[in-house]
Amino acid sequence: MLDSLLRIAGVYKIYEKYLSNQISKAEAPKHVGIILDGNRRWAEANSYPRWIGHWFGAKKAEKLLEWCKELGIETLTLYVLSVENLQRSPEEVKEILILIEEKLKELIQDERIHKYHIRVKALGKIELLPDSIRELLAKIEKATEDYDEHFLNIAVAYGGRLEIVDVVKSIAEKVKNKELSLSEITSKTVEEHLYTSHLPYPEPDLIIRTSGEERLSGFLLWQSAYSELVFLDVFWPDFRKIDLMRAVRTYQRRIRRFGR
Repeated sequence: MLDSLLRIAGVYKIYEKYLSNQISKAEAPKHVGIILDGNRRWAEANSYPRWIGHWFGAKKAEKLLEWCKELGIETLTLYVLSVENLQRSPEEVKEILILIEEKLKELIQDERIHKYHIRVKALGKIELLPDSIRELLAKIEKATEDYDEHFLNIAVAYGGRLEIVDVVKSIAEKVKNKELSLSEITSKTVEEHLYTSHLPYPEPDLIIRTSGEERLSGFLLWQSAYSELVFLDVFWPDFRKIDLMRAVRTYQRRIRRFGR
């Protein structure tokens, strides 16, 4: 209903300004994770082939860098492709991988990465991806490794349980080699071995999932223990700046207790 009124009355900008007056940039979440869900259902709802939804979704993701900077969000983690997604039909997986490769090529050339000093890093089982994508990821990670003002994490071929398994293996290897004793293992030890260990704020303050689904689907399982969760009933290709602003407003209205 609200969306219809915004379109009919042409007051989107007015509503955006209204929201901007309700949220504080100084109290913005430092780290936001977004589960980009609903591409295929958006395509079906608009009578497109399923893979078209991924292309529209990727175009929408391009706008996030500007939106997050305007709202004072320093770190953005996008759940782009799960390990489970790789088990979809060969045709769909092929289209998704072609799209990821194309968007990575564009990202390497994106002036905003260097203008805003954004460190880009891939999170996931990168070895499962084609060599061409792995080479692009390595190139952009190398080019931005010294940046520390903003962070863009791309969770691709990612699985939260697999990340924890990798952590256990890494710690077990250190124990085996007598680099670490069992008594020295703490929560901090685990955090130092997570894919997000390079971040100043590895735990997302806010996690947003689009499409109306209300689950994390394995996204940052360790890191999300005390994240605020916001589920939006909008397919990812229809996501707008005001949706991000609403989520931030919801976050700022909550009282975080961290289990205490």
